[in-house]
Amino acid sequence: MTAFAPLPQPRTTDGSLRRVGVEMEMADISLDAIAGIIIDGFGGEQQRLSPFEQTITGTRFGDFQLELDSSLLKRREYLDYLESMGVTVDREAEPGTLERALAEVAGLIVPHEVVAPPIPHDALPELDQLRARLRAAGARGTHASLVYAFGLQLNLELARQDVDSILRHLQAFLLLHDWLLEEAQTDLSRRLTPFVEPFPPSWEQRILQPDYAPDLERLIDDYLTDNPTRNRPLDMLPLFAHLSPGQIEAAPVEHHLIRPRPTFHYRLPDCRIDEPDWDLSVPWNGWVAVERLAEDPPRLAAMAHAYLNRPEETLLDKGRRWAAQVSDWLRSGT
Repeated sequence: MTAFAPLPQPRTTDGSLRRVGVEMEMADISLDAIAGIIIDGFGGEQQRLSPFEQTITGTRFGDFQLELDSSLLKRREYLDYLESMGVTVDREAEPGTLERALAEVAGLIVPHEVVAPPIPHDALPELDQLRARLRAAGARGTHASLVYAFGLQLNLELARQDVDSILRHLQAFLLLHDWLLEEAQTDLSRRLTPFVEPFPPSWEQRILQPDYAPDLERLIDDYLTDNPTRNRPLDMLPLFAHLSPGQIEAAPVEHHLIRPRPTFHYRLPDCRIDEPDWDLSVPWNGWVAVERLAEDPPRLAAMAHAYLNRPEETLLDKGRRWAAQVSDWLRSGT
């Protein structure tokens, strides 16, 4: 296991260690098997809510959520489909044989998701031990099949919530995103997944300008103009809903899916849980590089200038060339 890099700002303004939530998607392992591994490692009790959802309560970190990640199944919307095909279904019946059968079949292409509670960031190596045990039990990740569109998400608590710090982190993420994809060895098919769409060039051009210095209200309005969706690699809607709920409530976004919280919602397009050379330090250390750049305003400004003045190339060539340039800068420290 690679070492987990330290955060440049490990604590919040009240002095507490910053917390991070991790969500991992996988296949070829049952919810019951996942539950048993969590309980063996962290304690707790298994609560089966349906064939598609479970909760592990009372672990030493808090409550884990396990689910077959499909709202169609969890909300029983498949009944509408069956009825449209002329199949008679009993809507009053308790979930049972049909749901269990659907869960088994859907599990071939719909990911099983483990949602860990927020934990102190220095406890991530312990959560990575859970990842290793799931792999040993047969969990398979993104590259195991062409139909596996699995992801991984980090929800890291902010050190500070002022608009200047938030903007610098957004700028740093934009500047490092191509490099992050290259470092994570994300293949082209995963970069094009509809669940994590890139930020539009109009947004990049807007926020990387040297004279862009918005207040929080304007930053959120500008973000919503170009990004009225959760499907971004750095989804800011949970944070903005926490800081300014009225602006998000008035916006045409997926309100029922947004949970306000003071975190950066980093959404990665693959989860390589079954690969021996991959662990949670890979996405974590990539994010730490973002934070380090955000804490270095002169370098951030220099890189933004270079990014805005890149030569015209195809999108893929431009991204890879920029990633190589970022890699050289990070290695040289200049």
